[in-house]
Amino acid sequence: MLDTLKRDFRAVAPAVDFCSLRFVEETSEHLAVRQDVAEPPRLSTDRGAMLTVIHRGGLGYAATSDLSQAGLRDAAVRASRLAALTAGRSVVDYSQVAMPRPRGQYQTAVSRPSQSITRRDKLALLADEAQQCRIDDRIVDWEATLWSTQTRQLYLTADGGEVMQQFDYLVPYVSATAHANGETQTRTHGGRYNGFCQQGGLEILDAFGLKGSGRATAEGALELLAAPNCPTGRMDVLLMPDQMLLQIHESIGHPLELDRILGDERNFAGTSFVTLDMFGSYQYGSALLNVTYDPSRPEEYASFGWDDDGLKAERQYLIRDGRLERPLGGAISQARAGLAGVANTRACSWNRPPIDRMANLNVEPGTSTLEELIASIEHGVVMRTNVSWSIDDSRNKFQFGCEWGQVVRNGRLAEVVKNPNYRGISATFWRSLTGVGNAQTQQVMGTPFCGKGEPNQAIRVGHASPACRFSGVDVFGGVE
Repeated sequence: MLDTLKRDFRAVAPAVDFCSLRFVEETSEHLAVRQDVAEPPRLSTDRGAMLTVIHRGGLGYAATSDLSQAGLRDAAVRASRLAALTAGRSVVDYSQVAMPRPRGQYQTAVSRPSQSITRRDKLALLADEAQQCRIDDRIVDWEATLWSTQTRQLYLTADGGEVMQQFDYLVPYVSATAHANGETQTRTHGGRYNGFCQQGGLEILDAFGLKGSGRATAEGALELLAAPNCPTGRMDVLLMPDQMLLQIHESIGHPLELDRILGDERNFAGTSFVTLDMFGSYQYGSALLNVTYDPSRPEEYASFGWDDDGLKAERQYLIRDGRLERPLGGAISQARAGLAGVANTRACSWNRPPIDRMANLNVEPGTSTLEELIASIEHGVVMRTNVSWSIDDSRNKFQFGCEWGQVVRNGRLAEVVKNPNYRGISATFWRSLTGVGNAQTQQVMGTPFCGKGEPNQAIRVGHASPACRFSGVDVFGGVE
């Protein structure tokens, strides 16, 4: 089928300055066992292609699920018509953008394919962990889920560019909810919003720690049910990787998206407190802060070889020693802004245009052990697992809540606390970074649900981070 698609595309590609085709085929299986009942499997297959045309300074694109030569020809005609309509009327002269003509292949490294065991066997694994959640009558809800996805993506240009990429994604999840005396607490394994996301096969279940996770998660929910509220005041905060996921995502990732900085998102998801003149000089964080865009880490959720405009993906520093170096901007945004960016123009599917998105955005490890980070705190709270977030439309002022907290007094762990929350300002928060964990504290996390764009696109993002200590943070608990 792909050989026919290549032939037909080159047969119908119009005589224009640039023309590309991006084919995407995605198959997904979502399995769940909730309260010891196997839910109906959710299975889907989605397939189609988008054609993009640049001609005489204009740009147009059109998508189709009709992959016959006639369907491709119709999409090419529509894309060409839109390119003609936008020529001379856009904020961008697309003729000035040097679009890549790539060639190559990329494939997820898989040790144990998801299809190597039956659906029945997968449901049995989930049912066993779900059953282990039922350790107390106060556990009122519990579930275990497994979401696997396989994606094929072919990118062609009319002048000979050709990239084939194949991805395997796996997202496991376990949760338990406890209730008593009007109080409800939920503990999750894998993050409240599917935060343990990686590329690979069933070997990911070992890294996730599926076996035994049901009982441990239920015990965590009961522990929170009996815990006091998080204390209130200014203190140190030690964020573990499953909360650093959200901190990186909202207060570094979204503010550094170059199309957002250029104003493209202002009427939907807002702008950014970052401006073009900050790159190369702005002190985004303390000297301990090093942030990379790294699509090369094989197990991370948003690893790839080329972005959706064909730009070769390479590891780059966005922030080095606390100083802002480059934005998250693909080929078109780089041409608009006159700044070097990265290969991060991505679309959620064949029927959405690529825009500037986060991919793998990671905080690089430091030198401190977890024990050293804890010992350095006189008064503070360790926080795990995001549960709520709020941030303003310039991605600056924020307030985040976590599932689980533990007080630190005089360098020692003390009582577990519930409803830990903290607030800050992105432009200054990262400068309060006073400790960065070593590689042993690092964990590879991610999210399938990063939203942006009109029409909205939910896309996969990876975040790897060590544990990080921040000083003088405004912390507060829930209402008694």
